[in-house]
Amino acid sequence: MLAAQGVPDGAGVRSTVWKLLLGYLPNDRALWEQELAKKRSQYEAFKDEFLGNTVGGNSATRGSEGHSDGNGFLDRSVIAQDEHPLSLGKTKEWDQFVEYSEMIEQVDRDVKRTHPDMHFFCGDSSFAKSNQESLKNILIIFAKLNAGIRYVQGMNEILAPLFFVFRNDPDYKNANFAEADSFFCFVELLSGLRDNFCQKLDNSAVGIQGTLSKLMQLLRKYDGDLQHHLEITTEVNPQFYAFRWITLLLTQEFNFADTIHIWDTLLSDPDGPQETLLRICCAMLILVRKRLLAGDFTSNLKLLQSYPPTNIGHLLYVENKLQ
Repeated sequence: MLAAQGVPDGAGVRSTVWKLLLGYLPNDRALWEQELAKKRSQYEAFKDEFLGNTVGGNSATRGSEGHSDGNGFLDRSVIAQDEHPLSLGKTKEWDQFVEYSEMIEQVDRDVKRTHPDMHFFCGDSSFAKSNQESLKNILIIFAKLNAGIRYVQGMNEILAPLFFVFRNDPDYKNANFAEADSFFCFVELLSGLRDNFCQKLDNSAVGIQGTLSKLMQLLRKYDGDLQHHLEITTEVNPQFYAFRWITLLLTQEFNFADTIHIWDTLLSDPDGPQETLLRICCAMLILVRKRLLAGDFTSNLKLLQSYPPTNIGHLLYVENKLQ
């Protein structure tokens, strides 16, 4: 697709293209307005249901009963005597409360650490704080709706490019609904990557270890000498560097503008981003092969954990040649 070569930065083109590539917008433009209205309304319903309390009940109902303080925390009165942690009775309600509270704290910490160098995400401005709040809302609702995965540290980094692109849409209405649009696109994006985040599958063929093995198989196919030097000679396990590359979709390896460009290519794969992602990771290794072949365990690990600045256009050119 043309998007694989990069999407123009202006006029909100990328925002629309990404929504199309992720299946959020239907191909028939005549249906866009109807579909957007439905999804945005659905997201508001999710916010009403999940953001008003800690254990997943309807916030409006709980609020009318005086059970919620409106900030996502239960009033003391909602925790029955036999649910108190010092009680000898059942503790299911309390356990859910504690688990949810811990998740909220983790999300809050991670969101505050998201791209600290960008005023869009960090700082004391009302705009930055509003953007942080939107990221938190999305991640909390996702965790509520996906109990098998919940929130995994680093999901904030995957969400950030989506929200940034949609929030900067020059169409005022679209920008105002960036939170809802980002939520559904985030869900679509993770649907093809969820096995990498499921701890129970970590050591299976479809989990993150299986994905890392596929990367090494791909490298062996195109550069057997480099694969042997990395894995056998210097014993640099891909877990040490490619785990982050893959699970965070390269968001930590390049500057933000380059990440956006890479994502144009990632999202354009009709079969999902996984195979394209592995080819890009393989290309990253090939581009620094001379330094890797001359290096030992320490120098190679340092190089791959702090990947050097590179020409993204050339990187994607090499990735394309690996198809």
